[in-house]
Amino acid sequence: MTQTPATQSPAAQAWRGIAAENVDDVPASLASLLRRRARSLLQDLLRPHRARVALILLLIVIANVGALVGPWLVGVGIDRIPQVTSSHDAAPLAFIVVAFAVAVAVQAVATRAFIAAIGSLGADVVFELRRRLFAHFQRLSVSFHVISRQVSDIDSLSDLFDDGLDLLVSAVFSLLLVGTGMLLLDWPLALVVLAGFVPLTGLTVWFRRESAVAYRRTRETIAQVIVQFVETFGGIRAVQAFRRERRNEEIFGDLNADYAAASLRSSRLIAVYAPSITLVANLVIGAVLLYGGFRVIGGDMKVGVLVTFLLYLQRFFDPLQDLSQFYNTFQSAAAALEKISGVLDEAPAVPEPENPARLPGPADPARSGRTVRFESVRFGYRETPVLPGLDLTIPAGQTAALVGATGAGKTTIARLMARFYDPAQGRVLLDGVDVRQLSEPALRHEIVLITQENFLFTGSIAENIALGRPGASRAEIEAAARAIGAHGFICSLPAGYDEPVGKHGGRLSAGQRQLISFTRAFLAAPAVLVLDEATSLLDIPSERLVQRALQTILAGRTALIIAHRLSTVRIADRVLVISDGEIVEDGPPGRLLAEGGEYSALHASWQESLA
Repeated sequence: MTQTPATQSPAAQAWRGIAAENVDDVPASLASLLRRRARSLLQDLLRPHRARVALILLLIVIANVGALVGPWLVGVGIDRIPQVTSSHDAAPLAFIVVAFAVAVAVQAVATRAFIAAIGSLGADVVFELRRRLFAHFQRLSVSFHVISRQVSDIDSLSDLFDDGLDLLVSAVFSLLLVGTGMLLLDWPLALVVLAGFVPLTGLTVWFRRESAVAYRRTRETIAQVIVQFVETFGGIRAVQAFRRERRNEEIFGDLNADYAAASLRSSRLIAVYAPSITLVANLVIGAVLLYGGFRVIGGDMKVGVLVTFLLYLQRFFDPLQDLSQFYNTFQSAAAALEKISGVLDEAPAVPEPENPARLPGPADPARSGRTVRFESVRFGYRETPVLPGLDLTIPAGQTAALVGATGAGKTTIARLMARFYDPAQGRVLLDGVDVRQLSEPALRHEIVLITQENFLFTGSIAENIALGRPGASRAEIEAAARAIGAHGFICSLPAGYDEPVGKHGGRLSAGQRQLISFTRAFLAAPAVLVLDEATSLLDIPSERLVQRALQTILAGRTALIIAHRLSTVRIADRVLVISDGEIVEDGPPGRLLAEGGEYSALHASWQESLA
């Protein structure tokens, strides 16, 4: 009967907790599920680029092998010096120098190639992810409440590819290849190096655990700072009107201090971890030098091998230092991917049917409307029922007005009719076909909802009108504007139909915006038109102008008008008075007015408000 969060998928519940930055409240099982889904999403994004990924890995291996060959050649060259000194033949050293130059060149070329390839791969992955997320957000229910983190989360992934992924992958391969190279070169000395991994492992586990907590706290506090900032300046007029500046400064100051403390904690962790790696690395270098020196003195090892080891050690520990600086970027990207995978897992509340049905042809060719019927429709928000069981039929071509007190269920009926929601029980039928069985394009072609917001997109007047029927010609756009009565004011503008409307239509008056939205709907030529308080924001002159347009747009169509201003109701064939989700009066407006019932009382109250 009601729509509650309990009906959501486990991943969606987990994502909602993370999206709100309350990560601590997410159960471990759900967090684990979300991580698996994040990995699955990443694999899906990379699947079309498998050949490029393989090439990147190959280039990384080549670059690291080139980096390993250099120190080995240095060691070989040092061991050849006695031979060159006795023979006075520098050819062996010259060959080693040339080989060293080739190794350096191969390393440089391969490194440049894989960095460029990772950047290109990252751009393609982020592009595809942004496209999927934007498209999915548009299909989600209007009841899906979320502060969109699309920009910041995808930027975190973009930063991962731009600033650190090449470092991460290269570091992993460097550790593996350098470790393997040292074992092959001299395994007893390599074991001395690997012994240093015992304290490093413990240190890394500690840093990973503590930094995850610190990073989570940083994300939570910065989210609170942003929310407070946006809320304050979004309601700046109220803040100034009620002199709340000082209190808001106190709240913002406390939140900002929390964020500063969380950031300081993260910085202190890195300040401990990075020098600790340096300390362990220096101790290992000392141990290698001591043990290797004794072996060189004893004749068990050549000097060149010891020098090679010392050069390898730098390449062995430097990546760990780099990764400690990169860890926050990695954490940010991982958290972003988890959130994005969660939102992509969120199923639309009004899913597309697997096998869409077709609507029958109109019973009356002279009418373009269709019959709408509610059959025992039950619906509610969370635990509050709104429609306990609505039965209603609006014949094709009829204009019905829905009136009643605020909260009676009028807007809910309109949104169920347009299928922004689905009923918990019962059916909404269009010419006998359940709207849940219609494809979204077919449904949007048949039913158009116009609200009081009359939203206009940035662009020209012609472009906004053409949203009703993409691809419409300029002649068709102008004909629709003439029919509605908008042509006159449009032509009076400097650029006419090419006049920019501004952000949200801010360069036009409320009446002009509403006329454009009506023109858009007229051009779309829907069978059913739903008007939800479409004239509530207009002044009296603008309302009269819009009412004339209404008579044009409603001709022959099925229409449902929701209005508190009962002047709009006069053009209706039928008035439905709703109370607590039930229809308590139904009939022509004149008859209901004469009967002295609830509609009559609403009409009297409305007239008193005009006086």
